[in-house]
Amino acid sequence: MVPQIYPITDARISGLSHLEQVKLLIAGGATCIQLREKYASPREFYEQAVECVAFARVRRVKIIINDRADIALMSEADGVHLGQDDMPPEAARRLLGDGKIIGYSTHSVEQAIEAAKLAVDYIAIGPIFQTDTKTDPDPVVGVESIEAVRAATGIVPLVAIGGIDLSNIAAVLDAGADSVAMIGAILSHPLGIEQAMRAALIAASV
Repeated sequence: MVPQIYPITDARISGLSHLEQVKLLIAGGATCIQLREKYASPREFYEQAVECVAFARVRRVKIIINDRADIALMSEADGVHLGQDDMPPEAARRLLGDGKIIGYSTHSVEQAIEAAKLAVDYIAIGPIFQTDTKTDPDPVVGVESIEAVRAATGIVPLVAIGGIDLSNIAAVLDAGADSVAMIGAILSHPLGIEQAMRAALIAASV
């Protein structure tokens, strides 16, 4: 359900529009992409989401909207990724229906255990390592948290996020993550996004 490499867009890091990023990520082999936008107006984000969904759908690539279940609904995206301070997952499920993907961020083993009881399709845990992609990141939880969450939550798909790059993908997957969310490691060099996506897929398959 979640891809082994789960790229997340960021217009400020990449300097590109969400659609430009989506095109490059798909060219690099992405099969599911999360759109993250913290600065544009809701209308701007909605309009960009509509463009991305239209482009991705004909290529059988899923688009997940970060934070905004309303934009996920209106843009006909494939789902929403919610944070601890966003709409509760059960409310998002009522809004979006059973056919959409709902992911949920957690920042501790305890939060992940509680999240596993909710109507979510995957749990994200992190930040695993130090990250510069958030202005106010939660405390680093380390690779050991992946092992603990996996042991406590069973088969719920687990996405690791935060500071993950080519040098540590293998350790994260070996610890029990099903998927690795990546932002800076793929987007930091706009001219190399396609190549970085391909490199991440190769690193994950070794």
